[in-house]
Amino acid sequence: MRTSRVAASLNTIILVLFGALTLFPIYLAVVNSFKTQSEIFSNVLALPTSLNFDNYINAMQQVNFFSSMWNTVIVTTIGLLGIIVCGSLAGYKLARTKSKLSSLFFLVFIASMLIPFHSIMITLTQVANNIGVQGSPYGLGLIYIGLGVNMAIFLCHGFTKTIPKELEESAKIDGANEIQIFMKIIFPMLTPILVTIAILNILWLWNDFLLPLLMLTNVNNYTLILAINMLFGEYNNDWPQILSALVITALPLIIFYLVFQRFILHGIAEGAVKG
Repeated sequence: MRTSRVAASLNTIILVLFGALTLFPIYLAVVNSFKTQSEIFSNVLALPTSLNFDNYINAMQQVNFFSSMWNTVIVTTIGLLGIIVCGSLAGYKLARTKSKLSSLFFLVFIASMLIPFHSIMITLTQVANNIGVQGSPYGLGLIYIGLGVNMAIFLCHGFTKTIPKELEESAKIDGANEIQIFMKIIFPMLTPILVTIAILNILWLWNDFLLPLLMLTNVNNYTLILAINMLFGEYNNDWPQILSALVITALPLIIFYLVFQRFILHGIAEGAVKG
């Protein structure tokens, strides 16, 4: 009994230390976002002498915050919805279709996950330009679907195998067609793994830098990450504004997590067990 208590206490201490280590950079970013440039260079660990919200106001003006935010929301929404819809449909169909062609398609999707993005980015840029989607947040969202759907198919394919086929057979006896079976039975049961897919892809789509840099050629179409990059000068950087902009960019993700925390934790836990 005593040994278990000591082990539990030790685990708690280790988790607290890891949590503090993870939160420390966030603490530095928030604290220093309220300082002046001289205060940061004087002591980066010290608390600000006053809460200087001018840094946030100036940062929002510099990065054209509302326009950049809207572009980021467009890219994330299109990419996420496309990945979830296409991934769940393809994963379900490939899991339930027992044929060599189905296995071949699944193998192709899995193999595509092993290809480094840097090896295709030049060709991808040329293709996007040729089909007329380069420079548009809407086009960028469509490209993200193609890049992210393979992982979604892989996860949905494995999760679908845990769903009893008898449910589908019962629905067919009741007269439901394949689309009705998927929408009313399969898709709701895929919720745990779809929550996991949504979390992974929201973090990726919201914070990605390289692909938007390649695809978005107009400053007015920049995402938040690209807009923040413009704050970095060649010889001088305004760190208070940069840190303020980074805090503002991370804030929507934090709010998203706090609002959907219960669903996120439930989805990850159940998805990990069944997947």
